[in-house]
Amino acid sequence: MDDSTKRILQRLIRRIPSQMLQTMLSKWAHLSREDLHSLDFTQPKWVLTEHLLALCEVDEKGLTVKHITELEMIYIIENPNQGMWHGFQLLDAEEDAPSIELTQFKEQFKANLTELISHVSIKIKKHTDEAIWIRIAWGDNFTKPNHLKPTYVVHHLQTPYVFVTGLTSKHKPLLNQALVLATRYGSIKDAQLSGRNLTAIRDLLMRQYQQVFPTKHPKPLQEKNPVPRNPNIEKEQAENTENRLQMACEAFGDGTLPQLQKAVYKLETKFRDNSNKMLTGREEPFRGVVEFASTNLLESLRHCVSSGMASTPVTPLLSSITQKGRNYFVITDKGV
Repeated sequence: MDDSTKRILQRLIRRIPSQMLQTMLSKWAHLSREDLHSLDFTQPKWVLTEHLLALCEVDEKGLTVKHITELEMIYIIENPNQGMWHGFQLLDAEEDAPSIELTQFKEQFKANLTELISHVSIKIKKHTDEAIWIRIAWGDNFTKPNHLKPTYVVHHLQTPYVFVTGLTSKHKPLLNQALVLATRYGSIKDAQLSGRNLTAIRDLLMRQYQQVFPTKHPKPLQEKNPVPRNPNIEKEQAENTENRLQMACEAFGDGTLPQLQKAVYKLETKFRDNSNKMLTGREEPFRGVVEFASTNLLESLRHCVSSGMASTPVTPLLSSITQKGRNYFVITDKGV
C-alpha cells in the first residue's frame, strides 16, 4: 500500500465514528475474521487507527485505492447525510429511457465520462433500495483523480431524478452530459431542492410521502348525517380546528413528513411604498433573502397552520415547497 493510499485510508478511518467502525469493517471484504478479532474497538481512536493501518499495510493484502473507496462507499451509503445534497430532474425522455438496465447504464456512463475527461475514477454500486450510487474522483488532463474530494451521485433507474453531493461548478457540465447520454434523456435541470438529509429531499421530489388532496368544497369537513347546527362556541371552534387541519395536511402532507431543514426565498422585485419615495423611485429591483429553518420544516409549518398560528388558506409561497418539490425560490414581479 503506497503512501497516498495509506493517507486516504487514514483519513477515512478518522472520519468514521468509533461506534460505527466495527460494523463498517465487517461489511468490507478485505479484512479476515482473525484481523477483526485482533482489533480492540474500545481503545482510543488513534491507537485503533494505527493498529488498523498496520493490518492493511501487509503486502499479502495488496490493498489499493480501489479497495479503500469500497469501504468509503459502504460508509456513505449507510450514512448519506454527510454533506449538502442537490436534486436534479432529467427532461425529454427518449422512447427507450424506461428500459435502461443497470449494466447498460454503467457501461454508457463510464464511457461517456471518460471521453470527456482523461483522469477520472468511477465506481458504481447498486443499493438494496434499487438506487444506483456513483462515486467519482475527478482529475484532469494532467493530474490524477483526487480521492479526498469525491462527488457522489444517486439515481433511481426508470425515474427522472438524480441527487448529487460534492460537485463543483467546473465538473457539473461534464456530469450532466454523461448522465443525459447514459439515461437516454434530452437534458437535465436543477430542481431547486437541496438539503443535508438525502432521504428527505428524495421523498419530497419523488412524492414518496402521504399526500392529502383538496376536498371539492373548501369548507369545514361535514359529517354525512349532520346534526342540526347549534350556536355553541365549542362546536364552532371544533369546526375551525378541523378546517385548519385539513388545509395544513393538503398543503404539507399527512403522517410522517420528509425532514427538510430549510426553505429559501430570494426577493427581486420593485420596491412599493408611497411613504418611501427614495426606494420606490429606484429602477433596480429591491433584493432580499428570507430563510425558514427548522429541524423538520414541513412539520413545523403544518403545526403553525393547524394550530392557528398561521392564517389559512396557506399561501402558495409555502405550499409550493411540497407541490413543486422545491425549497429555493426566486420571487420577481412576474411571480415565483
